[in-house]
Amino acid sequence: MSKIGRKPIPVESANVTIDGKMLTIKGLKHTETHILPEGVHIVQEDKCLKITVDENTAELKRAWGLHRALIANKVKGVETGFEQRVKIVGLGLKGQLVGRKINFSLGFSHKIEFDLPEGVSVVVEEKKGQDLLFRAANKELLSNTCDAVRRLRPPEPYKGTGIMFEGQRIIRKAGKTKA
Repeated sequence: MSKIGRKPIPVESANVTIDGKMLTIKGLKHTETHILPEGVHIVQEDKCLKITVDENTAELKRAWGLHRALIANKVKGVETGFEQRVKIVGLGLKGQLVGRKINFSLGFSHKIEFDLPEGVSVVVEEKKGQDLLFRAANKELLSNTCDAVRRLRPPEPYKGTGIMFEGQRIIRKAGKTKA
């Protein structure tokens, strides 16, 4: 039996519609859909969603836990949303929000324009432009967007400059020494 799959999913403010294998989760600003595989079923009881499987095979156990986690993330995204902080560390490195684009000055000979995908919003600290707060209802889209921003200038181990997630620790390397 799946330890994750048997946990009920609490639903507070979202409206959930079950139509066979298709699940529609609707919130105030966002709507998500999820299609369940064969052998996995979902039932709504009170303010909870419960997922069950037909057989107890290894493949269905994995699908059970996976789809429970995916549905729980979609419910949380529709109700409260996800957010992730990104820091730009370095002298003169910054980002500036212009419409649906972020203009980055990352120490290259040119500025980099980054188009925000639909469904992702960002708040940039006005004073220095080095703290960015990304928000989205879809956790996967948010993570992919933050990772794409980080790839523009990954943190380097000698000075510790670059774009990094908040709380990320950079293992520093020693520079050259005289012998």
